Amino acid sequence: MADNDALPANIHCARDYEDLARQVLKAPTFAHVAGGAGRDTAVAANLAALEAVRITPRVLRDLTHGATTCRLGGRRHPIWLAPVAFQELFHAGAERETARAAAATGTCMVVSTLSSLPLEEVTGPDRWFQLYAQPSRQATLDLVRRAESAGYGAIMLTVDAPVHAPGLTSLRAGFRGGLTPANLRDAPPVDTSLAPGEGRVFQGFLRHAPTWADVEWLRGHTRLPLWLKGIMHPDDARTARESGADGLVVSNHGGRELDAAPASLTALPAIRATMGSDFPLLFDGGVRSGQDVFRAIALGADGVMIGRLQAYALAVAGALGVGHMIKLLREELEVCMALSGCASLADIAQADLSGRPSAGGN
Repeated sequence: MADNDALPANIHCARDYEDLARQVLKAPTFAHVAGGAGRDTAVAANLAALEAVRITPRVLRDLTHGATTCRLGGRRHPIWLAPVAFQELFHAGAERETARAAAATGTCMVVSTLSSLPLEEVTGPDRWFQLYAQPSRQATLDLVRRAESAGYGAIMLTVDAPVHAPGLTSLRAGFRGGLTPANLRDAPPVDTSLAPGEGRVFQGFLRHAPTWADVEWLRGHTRLPLWLKGIMHPDDARTARESGADGLVVSNHGGRELDAAPASLTALPAIRATMGSDFPLLFDGGVRSGQDVFRAIALGADGVMIGRLQAYALAVAGALGVGHMIKLLREELEVCMALSGCASLADIAQADLSGRPSAGGN
């Protein structure tokens, strides 16, 4: 990680932070962040799907009243900081630095259950808490109550990682993890014993995996808005709404779980069509530029979540880097809006695109 939190002179776009992070992070750590599950095919699919969508320029429109105000909470822009675990890997200040950048830029930060710092120590005016369901409902509820008491604005339950798929890029680079999340230091040990004939995946890892019944239970035990992160199929989106979800994140976990999964972007239009125009949707998966933000919004998202770029910018220049990365994304989005004739995020939904993924389903 960087010795000094100062902006390097050679950053010209948000994606430049990726190349600079490669220079300051240890090789195994960079491989862990950049890679995904298996052979990284889902990671590549996310990037390729976004790049394939072309935006037709529109001209001679009066855009002097333009703005990037997001309908979700009236935020100044449609960019969220995704939950990124163990941020001490990237900067000694960990989540505290990211929170400083979020506060300075008016950005909602989603704090991970697997954060390096206790959730109470990650402060700021606009924070959501990402929740991994714990082996017992009481342990899950304890985390929720802590988030409520600490002033978090929503609970975002991750539902697409009941078992973790190994990442070959990370393993072959020598990354071994071994960090203990601050929020789970007092968690009781989990019974991992198996009876004869039982399998390590179904009867082991999945023994305490959440189900739709747990979503309904959680909805009844918190006053906060409940979002589900990791929805990729319209039927799951419909069931999520029926189970009490207030919003969804269309995401294949950044390609970090099922390597054979389709790109997040290809799932977005069908889920928007299923949920209707008013249901809140965020998008996660491969965003590297303001044009990518535009593409996701044009295909149905209300906003996007930034994961890997957040980690890269934090590694390069701490809070200053994360704040600068967000500024660059916003400016890139505004330029794209200006050149495509869009004065608002609502206008983006009417943009003329080619290479548009089908809304017909998975």
